[in-house]
Amino acid sequence: MSKTETVINTLQLPKDVCMGALRVTLTGNREAWIENYRGILEYSDQLILLQAKTCQICFEGNRLSIDYYTNEDMKISGCINCVKYL
Repeated sequence: MSKTETVINTLQLPKDVCMGALRVTLTGNREAWIENYRGILEYSDQLILLQAKTCQICFEGNRLSIDYYTNEDMKISGCINCVKYL
């Protein structure tokens, strides 16, 4: 664990805010809210690949679409079958 992580844990601060960590919130298999992503690497109706600060995240499914996005967050909808961290 890095010094920064130790301080954050000791002070009980939220990691997503302090370290820019990726935050994914799923609502069943129909919606995903993603916060703190860096960019869209690949986008089709069966696969959405995003770049985060320290990893990539891949959503696989059917009829996937990005309903909303800004520089900081986005909403994906469709039938999400799989979420992978790469």
